[in-house]
Amino acid sequence: MFHLSNIVRSKGDPKLVEGGPSLKRPQDQLARALGWFSIGLGIMEFVAPRRVTETLGMEGHEMMVRAFGVREILAGVMSLSVDKNAGLWARVGGDGLDAAALLSGLTSDNPKKGNIALALLVVGGIAMLDYRVAQDTKPGRPPRNARRKLYPSRSGFRKGLQAAKDRAKEMTQHAAAGVTS
Repeated sequence: MFHLSNIVRSKGDPKLVEGGPSLKRPQDQLARALGWFSIGLGIMEFVAPRRVTETLGMEGHEMMVRAFGVREILAGVMSLSVDKNAGLWARVGGDGLDAAALLSGLTSDNPKKGNIALALLVVGGIAMLDYRVAQDTKPGRPPRNARRKLYPSRSGFRKGLQAAKDRAKEMTQHAAAGVTS
């Protein structure tokens, strides 16, 4: 069976024969999906801000939409990184900014306030999802009553500190003998 991941493997690496279940937790997979969603939305906002503002009846705010697009892209990239939790919290904060911007367009003279109301519902739903995933992916802390493991007798050297010192002394003497010869 052909696996796409075999293409990027080095010559000596073992080949993937069969896939198995993912080691990622469902909340990690959802965080990844939200990261890609954020990047896609951000690109759309950055590339086509006029389309967004026309749909919402908020013409003249293209620069704000473009800036929101950059924010979305950055939050998405962070959500895909090792520190995904920071990216998810950035998304939660961005949802608040999105809601505030949408509320500013919810005026009686806006003929497209129905679109804004729908957008607010969508942002609210996504905000709840972002918040939940950010909560579920936050780094765990050990319980309060957990005992810390201390290793005062460990040196970091496999055979101990004295053996490392002896070996360094031996190497220095050997190097000095080689220089004088």
